[in-house]
Amino acid sequence: LGKPVNHTNFRDRWKKEVLKADLPHIRFHDLRHTHATLLLKQGVHPKIVSERLGHANVNITLNTYSHILPGLQEEAARNLND
Repeated sequence: LGKPVNHTNFRDRWKKEVLKADLPHIRFHDLRHTHATLLLKQGVHPKIVSERLGHANVNITLNTYSHILPGLQEEAARNLND
């Protein structure tokens, strides 16, 4: 209808849909983190991920998701060696 969604109604509907799909409990906001994590693991540049998340700068993204990056460093070193 083009009107803002009531957050309580949205949350309740989200929980209902998660249960209906027989999925483990996941908050809607967790999808944002999953999105960022998957993009970084796929090698998408952190600046692009930062822009998609609406972060003010890439440092926020890098600080928040730095735990994803150590494995990426090893992969980069192997790729360079190849």
